[in-house]
Amino acid sequence: MTDPSTAERARIARAYYDALDAGDYDRLADLLAPGFVQRRPDRIFEGRDRFVAFMRDERPITDTTHVVEAVYPAGPGVAVRGRLLDADGDALFAFVDVFDVADGRITELETYAATDG
Repeated sequence: MTDPSTAERARIARAYYDALDAGDYDRLADLLAPGFVQRRPDRIFEGRDRFVAFMRDERPITDTTHVVEAVYPAGPGVAVRGRLLDADGDALFAFVDVFDVADGRITELETYAATDG
């Protein structure tokens, strides 16, 4: 595995949110390693296909926008702080995502979320 540069890690993290917000699930799948794992407060997703299927077919609100407030690409991964907005622009929750990236793909994502707006 090759370790991407800090600029490449930041680009990949931003592309993840762009793909989700656009509903471009093929692009999302391309950004994730086959063995991708996401850990979040309410559940764990194991495998790229399972995660993409949830995002495409099962998540309760799909008309959302991720507002990225800060990207911290220095270190072994990249951390992103932001807010998830609904279709009206109201904040659903604040989040911090911590990505592990190898060979140009996201291998793991740890999501921390606060529901107090």
